[in-house]
Amino acid sequence: MNALEEFNRELADKHLLGFWNTGNLVETYEPKPSYEPCIWRWQDVHAGLIKAGELLTLEQTARRFIGFHTPNKFRTTHTLAMGVQLVKPGEVAEAHRHTMGAIRFVIQGGGAQTTVDGEAFPMEKGDLVTTPNRTWHDHFNGSPEPIIWIDGTDLPTVKFFEISFGDMYPSLQQQVSKPRDYALHELGPARPAWVAANSVQPPPFRYRWEDTEKALMALGEQPGDPHDGIVLRYVNPVTGGPTLPTLSCEIHMLRPREQTRSHRHTSSMIYDVFKGRGMTTIGERIFEWNQGDSFTIPQWQPHHHASRTPETAIFFVMSDKPVLDALGFYREDSGTSE
Repeated sequence: MNALEEFNRELADKHLLGFWNTGNLVETYEPKPSYEPCIWRWQDVHAGLIKAGELLTLEQTARRFIGFHTPNKFRTTHTLAMGVQLVKPGEVAEAHRHTMGAIRFVIQGGGAQTTVDGEAFPMEKGDLVTTPNRTWHDHFNGSPEPIIWIDGTDLPTVKFFEISFGDMYPSLQQQVSKPRDYALHELGPARPAWVAANSVQPPPFRYRWEDTEKALMALGEQPGDPHDGIVLRYVNPVTGGPTLPTLSCEIHMLRPREQTRSHRHTSSMIYDVFKGRGMTTIGERIFEWNQGDSFTIPQWQPHHHASRTPETAIFFVMSDKPVLDALGFYREDSGTSE
């Protein structure tokens, strides 16, 4: 053993590590994702949910949820988790709360409700309902048909910080204590004086597809974003900031046969194809997608989209951009400038 090896062992015995052993020599480098792009086919996802519905009751599993697992990642990306949840007619997914913030985007069915901190939010196809950090929430399907929605959470981020809390509600469901559309009136353009604008966590909210679709149709003739088409952001209804402090939800619309320009950014993205058919190029790989499919775009990977039908294509998109913005880490490159 030479003198340097002996010195390294001496440091290791004291739980110390010399920089010269890390391999991080001064050099030029850029982000390298720890996972590859991945696509999940709706036919596989739907078949899995149906079988789960046959094999499992909600007494056996608090949530009939199937997650999107990226190869060599336990979750969907390094910061976000997404999957699908099925609630059958008459079922109640019991009330609880947790540190992670979550969103529900309905992709099939309707007539159910999510109750969040005493307010019942109806759930129809295309609706987005948020359950921010530490809010009590339960789900009830009072319709005659099953309902399926996208579940998105910041669980990997919460796990990284090792600050998870969770509690079960004293009863299966919360009592509804607020009138229908309470949040819509409390947080509308004319709002009561008691609504505070300085809270880090936004209030729970329902973004109705009816309103989102009208906005898309009204804005569809605008140039839009050259990289993403027409982009609508689901904003915090109090501050106009991101959907939740740890994640942003958006709707992207590609016009018939629209092709976008390539760009890359330090935020990671998860896409669900709400409508349409087309293809997305990520790096050197081409992913063809159809309605119901979901896919990831890892951070700093160049990508562009192309609609393949004479109709519009619509994505529901979730990203970790708010965290990067807050920390000053967000960067975007379209190939024309730094």
